[in-house]
Amino acid sequence: MQRPPLPSSVTVWLLSCCVLIFAMALLGAITRLTESGLSITSWDPVTGALPPMSIEAWGRAFAAYQATPQFRLLQSGMELEGFKQIYFWEWLHRLWGRLIGLAFALPLLVFWLRRVIDGDQALKFLAVFALGGAQGLIGWVMVQSGLAERTSVSPIRLALHLGVAMLLYAILLWMALSGRQRTTVRTSLLWHGWAALACLAVTMTWGALTAGLQAGTIDNTWPLMEGGLLPGNAMIWLDPFANPVFVQFLHRWLGPFTMAVILTWAWRCYRVRPAVLWLGAMALVQVGLGLATLLSHAAIVIAVTHQAGAILLLTLLLYNLRSLCAKPTGYR
Repeated sequence: MQRPPLPSSVTVWLLSCCVLIFAMALLGAITRLTESGLSITSWDPVTGALPPMSIEAWGRAFAAYQATPQFRLLQSGMELEGFKQIYFWEWLHRLWGRLIGLAFALPLLVFWLRRVIDGDQALKFLAVFALGGAQGLIGWVMVQSGLAERTSVSPIRLALHLGVAMLLYAILLWMALSGRQRTTVRTSLLWHGWAALACLAVTMTWGALTAGLQAGTIDNTWPLMEGGLLPGNAMIWLDPFANPVFVQFLHRWLGPFTMAVILTWAWRCYRVRPAVLWLGAMALVQVGLGLATLLSHAAIVIAVTHQAGAILLLTLLLYNLRSLCAKPTGYR
């Protein structure tokens, strides 16, 4: 028996949480690009909601940051006012995460008590809430990786942190779109859409790795890299997850490849879903934003816009994919 669509109030709640996660990802990008992520050296889920409220408290927070390798090796000339600026972005990023938790948990409790959602649905939403809690822990583990020996967080942990955030975003958006009217298409077209989603997920995750290694600030030419289509240094093929040259090389071609997969899917879907052209257009725009980010040496505004474009592309892809079901018709 098919489950009835979610009430409109639940759909609005889920979409609102998606908007909050979208903003959270952009705050994360700003935090990373301003090198603010290591400014808060402790994890206090409750008391950490407030910033330092006195001169003495600011002095303690600054002293803790001064003990990190990032300060000693890269920011030794920073004064308290400069510290307050980077502290703000990390504090806002963490505060926003707390707000997302409340924005998800409180309406969930109300919907369950009022029987707007049943027990099975509540369990699914609780599983999503648990994943959100795990995401907070992943964020702290990521920060810890840059407090002892490194001058930045682990790129792999950064990629995991962004990947889980996008997984939460995708799950909530998919749930919110559950009541959409579906279009019947061939199974091959559906699988093509899933392949496009997989390519986009890999590209976005690899983009986080690129950002974590600051690989976007090197070899800022296109399409050539170090004067050729392939980097000239044969050593880049060793330790691929830690070599910024290789990581950037792969990301700069994953983007156009993913664009091609999405464009061909949009072309195949056009006869049954003309609105899919917006997805194809966004794929082109996103590659353009990626090139602009590379050529600008990862300027903050352009790089944050590039990340926003990736999430918007994911949104459009999920929106169109959710409307399809795997029943064969005569469409190619």
